[in-house]
Amino acid sequence: QVQLVESGGGLVQAGGSLRLSCAASGLTFSRYTLGWFRQAPGKEREFVAAHGRSGGTYTADSAKGRFTIARDNAKNTVYLQMNSLKPEDTAVYYCAASLYYISDSIGSYAYWGQGTQVTVSS
Repeated sequence: QVQLVESGGGLVQAGGSLRLSCAASGLTFSRYTLGWFRQAPGKEREFVAAHGRSGGTYTADSAKGRFTIARDNAKNTVYLQMNSLKPEDTAVYYCAASLYYISDSIGSYAYWGQGTQVTVSS
């Protein structure tokens, strides 16, 4: 059974930083593209960043220059380092796993975590 468990969310002031972690089990981690998505209240889920199995990364324009995705295959964990946080970054953040190449499409990801709340105060 595949499980993705996010952690590291919380309340932070604007300009602050958080590092999210997502621990995976039940899959061959190194074979998967790992992605981060977020969903704010009343909005659709949107892509944040992805890390391909070959090492490439792709970051949404809204996060570029502030967020960095990284993975540790030995620990079956993917991270999202978030710096210079803004109130508009407030959302539930989800990690997801895909057997496809790097993609920003929700439909490409077969497995999802339960999410972790990030709240940025102004």
